Amino acid sequence: MRMRNKYRKLTNFHCNAGNICSTSAVVWSLVGCLLMFHLYTLVQPKDRLGGEIQVQVSHHPQFNELEQVEEENIQIPPKRKRPPHAAKRKLRRPTPLIDEFLDENSQIRHVFFPLKPDIDPMKDTGNDSYYYFPGRIWMDTDGNSIQAHGGGILFDEKSRTYYWYGEYKDGPTYHAHKKGAARVDIMGVGCYSSNDLWKWKNEGIVLAAEKENKTHDLHEFNVLERPKVIYNEHTGKYVMWMHIDDVNYTKASVGIAISDYPTGPFDYLYSQQPHGFDSRDMTIFKDDDGVAYLIYSSDHNNELHIGPLTEDYLHVTNVMRRIFVGQRREAPALFKHEGTYYMITSGCSRWAPNEALAHAAESIMGPWETMGTPCAGGNKVSRLTTFFAQSTFVLPVSGFPGSFIFMADRWNPADLRDSRYVWLPLIVGGPADRPLDYKFKFPLWSRVSIYWHRKWKLPQGWSGWKRI
Repeated sequence: MRMRNKYRKLTNFHCNAGNICSTSAVVWSLVGCLLMFHLYTLVQPKDRLGGEIQVQVSHHPQFNELEQVEEENIQIPPKRKRPPHAAKRKLRRPTPLIDEFLDENSQIRHVFFPLKPDIDPMKDTGNDSYYYFPGRIWMDTDGNSIQAHGGGILFDEKSRTYYWYGEYKDGPTYHAHKKGAARVDIMGVGCYSSNDLWKWKNEGIVLAAEKENKTHDLHEFNVLERPKVIYNEHTGKYVMWMHIDDVNYTKASVGIAISDYPTGPFDYLYSQQPHGFDSRDMTIFKDDDGVAYLIYSSDHNNELHIGPLTEDYLHVTNVMRRIFVGQRREAPALFKHEGTYYMITSGCSRWAPNEALAHAAESIMGPWETMGTPCAGGNKVSRLTTFFAQSTFVLPVSGFPGSFIFMADRWNPADLRDSRYVWLPLIVGGPADRPLDYKFKFPLWSRVSIYWHRKWKLPQGWSGWKRI
């Protein structure tokens, strides 16, 4: 006989504390627990296999060193006496250090644009071998300064070589008219090759300017900026996308060129306004599945647009999303880590530096969240100006997950050919950042940090393509 059923009460049970708890209370408690568990699973970052991402704080002993915040104190010289006719003018810029950066006659200009020593891999650099010195002149293997501004890097699987493409600006800087921006006539797209990301061989101009035909997009009086190259496995072509414009920046288009080889020559095909919108600062990103995307500033830099390319990478599709609407962001640099997409963008202030922002998304098409400034170290002004530089590309460090090289340009509007390269370590990992915009769930993104260092190098044992 099962006596326990005789005394069992269907509506109540005895708690350990002796209190009588209703069944409804238990049910609602269980429902609450299930809801909490569901919310917890929503906010946990997942990798593509559905497991929880283990945030890696330590990547490599030398990367641990690079994650140490390095402060920098720049002494501002005493103010010069203002001439009588300027004494009544109100100074508009509140930050003297930015004034010094923009003043080509500044007494501390050498701090921002050092003249010596330069980075020359062909000289006996002793203990400085393989070190990056952000802001110094960087020489190629022929002993000439590298001309690859606003560029990006392609790792070519066929040749196991890195190729760095960028604007070749080895010409005089001038203003086309009184209110025009500083410019250099189009010379073309420069290309450099390397096996170690430090010694770069000049492969020449792989897409040259047009000298005669004034109606051509690449005529020297027009604008070519931010070239990026990806490889298409289906067609066997190297495809270059770039910003194409006229001298007044009213054309606002993208240009496309192709080549059978990474070192060119590239054949220019045409320009277009993607999705029927104006396009200025842009980049392209090739995902793990081979789908490529175009990301560009549009609506007069008031928003970014993002959309996939066709299978041959020569056109955009009719799919597009607007992101960062009304935020005036440009200079996008996109990268991916453990299934999460990240982007670094710049504000819009012409040639003057401004504050970078980091963004993250679970899908490349969005929604995108803004995480705040990624810059660490230096000083307050340098952090608010992205170390006096502007983003152009983020390169993964092969063999070291979560470790990247942040590539940026320190523009010199007085002499654009003398603009410098600022390469710094970018680390994904560590404490989670809380998104500033809470429209979409509450994801715990991994922190993105760009660390300032006067000199730094990749970990010992890293050997370029052998790590890939």
